[in-house]
Amino acid sequence: MRPIPLGAKGTYTLRVTPAHLANQFKDAVLPQVFATPMMVTIMENAALNAVREYLDPGESVVGTVVNVKHLAATPVGHQVTAEAVVTKVDGRRIEFDVTAHDELELIGSGTHERAVVDMARLNKRLEAKTVT
Repeated sequence: MRPIPLGAKGTYTLRVTPAHLANQFKDAVLPQVFATPMMVTIMENAALNAVREYLDPGESVVGTVVNVKHLAATPVGHQVTAEAVVTKVDGRRIEFDVTAHDELELIGSGTHERAVVDMARLNKRLEAKTVT
């Protein structure tokens, strides 16, 4: 891993479709609004995009902590953009401030943490856990 500068930013944009709605993604009793787990997903993708260029071949980053608030509802058809900003790097641990907006307003904010992993080592550990 090359040094990751504080303030490095990444974004991820998604057009909300019916598959992203709480009533489709989780349970039909829920309203037809952008699901919180989908908001977290785009925040995680933004964080990956913030650090992708600093990873060495064979490295990736995995989510370890998510602490976000979903502040506003977003219906189908809206575009949602998440942004992640690196706020701290401690060895292989990276912290981010994350936000998400639709075309009208801030819909989510919080913090996120990812850890740099060696994919070969991780895959070896996962193979040892394979259920037969």
